[in-house]
Amino acid sequence: MHKVLVVDDDKVLQQNVKQALEYHHFSVDVADNGKLAVGKVYGQKYDLVVMDVNMPEMDGIEALTEIKKHDPSVIVLILTAYSNVTDAVRAVKEGAYNYLEKPISSDNLVALIKRALKARSMVETVGFSSPTLSLGDTTESKDKFVGESNAIKKVFEVISKLAKVNTPVLIRGESGTGKELVAKAIHYNSPRKDEKFVTLNCGAISENLIESELFGHEKGAFTGADQRKIGKFQFADGGTIFLDEIGDVSAAMQVKLLRVLQEKTFMPVGSNREIKVDVRIIAASHKPFEDMIKKGEFREDLFYRLNVLPVYLPPLRERKTDIPHLVNHYIHYFNNVHNLKVKGCEPSAMDVLINYSWPGNIRELRNIIEHCFIMESSNVIGLDSLPSNVLKDQNKAESHSNSLDESVIDLEEIQNSVLDQTNLPKTGTDVQFSFGAKLGEGGKLDFAVAKDLFEREFIVQALKINKGRINQTALNANIPKKTLLRKIEKYEINPKDYY
Repeated sequence: MHKVLVVDDDKVLQQNVKQALEYHHFSVDVADNGKLAVGKVYGQKYDLVVMDVNMPEMDGIEALTEIKKHDPSVIVLILTAYSNVTDAVRAVKEGAYNYLEKPISSDNLVALIKRALKARSMVETVGFSSPTLSLGDTTESKDKFVGESNAIKKVFEVISKLAKVNTPVLIRGESGTGKELVAKAIHYNSPRKDEKFVTLNCGAISENLIESELFGHEKGAFTGADQRKIGKFQFADGGTIFLDEIGDVSAAMQVKLLRVLQEKTFMPVGSNREIKVDVRIIAASHKPFEDMIKKGEFREDLFYRLNVLPVYLPPLRERKTDIPHLVNHYIHYFNNVHNLKVKGCEPSAMDVLINYSWPGNIRELRNIIEHCFIMESSNVIGLDSLPSNVLKDQNKAESHSNSLDESVIDLEEIQNSVLDQTNLPKTGTDVQFSFGAKLGEGGKLDFAVAKDLFEREFIVQALKINKGRINQTALNANIPKKTLLRKIEKYEINPKDYY
């Protein structure tokens, strides 16, 4: 049940709103002014605050600022008289979701609240959803971020920033990582949320038809054009257009898209008239644009116009700590879909899923869990219900691991061997490596695991010696600066910790 705080010094209005929301199964608290509202938000968790602008002690704008500082995830709706609409618009710019003019219709208020909760849900479910997941009304399973890895938390932060501005967006990531859902999350949390969200998969349309799909055409413009057609850009006017797989468009189409970005105008096929549009472009692709630019396959100016604040969706293999959360989410999801009561996943099956390579990312995980629901006869997902390709992948990994288990890896020997080739001190001086503390003396390791652990520890110690200074660390430890920065990001190291 969603928890709402109603803030208004008009007791009659306050109680009317409270009763209307309780009728629709919201849990409702009340406050008489902004100061009391801030105190309540600091004391407990609310999903949404419905608040008047003009109130004694602290007005709605001041309270909004304080509430957002404390908890940016709280949705705030502003109530205002017609004469104070300017203040309400300012409140939206300060972070309010939207505003309603008094007198208030309970139906309009409830509809706006549901739309706001649905918009927030799209951001919150990015961590576990694929582009094909239905984005229906919120449920109790979608009230928190699912995904604890730093990689996915960075995505949430970028989405939040992009929802507040109107710049073009480029979403990058492998197939199945959730690019369309991110685009929807940005749109439905932006000022354009009440306008159209229009999608076009550029890779699924032939080159000779894509211009007509995007910009429309006049009657008789080409064979088969027996009537005028409005294109996606004109249809999306005022809203957002999502161009999936933009890396597949031709050089000629890239020029036309660049013009729309720069001039906000286009011409339909077979027409001499220019049409002006106000459309936000969100594009997505899995392709390596940097390589394409070098080869002349993608315009550098178009790339930089789209790539203002890029969104990179990490593949599932880079966020393995999230897999148990994802699995549990889809178990809950398919229990509802198939009216079953699967309780969870056996530890052995979960281990296999965690160690699987996930070439199809979250879309593949969703399909595998549904496969398990069909195959599993008990109320717990076991090894026997997993697809054969997942089990084969695990067997290969185990075979590789067993070949390494024939001998114990001497970690001290490894680290000293590497240190012999650098100017860093060896263990026993002022640099102390902590493999033993992490792994236990004489631990047996997979080579990749040992390599990652040593790399991280090596970089941490190098930063300590050089007091967190990147250039000096790169020079003294003989690491190319770009490599050092990449490893720092990979291992989530903060150089400031060693200043």
